[in-house]
Amino acid sequence: MKIEKFLDQKYQIIEDEKNGFERESVEHLFTDYFLDYDYIIGDWSYGKLRLKGFCDKTNPKYNTKNDINQKENYLKTYCAYQCRYFVLKKVVE
Repeated sequence: MKIEKFLDQKYQIIEDEKNGFERESVEHLFTDYFLDYDYIIGDWSYGKLRLKGFCDKTNPKYNTKNDINQKENYLKTYCAYQCRYFVLKKVVE
């Protein structure tokens, strides 16, 4: 999979549903807030991109609302039906 870099942190694109990943749009929204998260999900609704951070259970920021194992539930419950989306995974070197 492709590697992207935001704020000196590398991320692997592990899912890119319907070509949801657009680098320029992510770059515009990405802030240091997301650096603490292990995963970032970006979804599109009405032409606008939203980003949300998710964690593995080993991350100190972990809670049930940002558990990456709840990704499918998040997409089904909080995202537009059959939306374009992508998942970035932090690369730890």
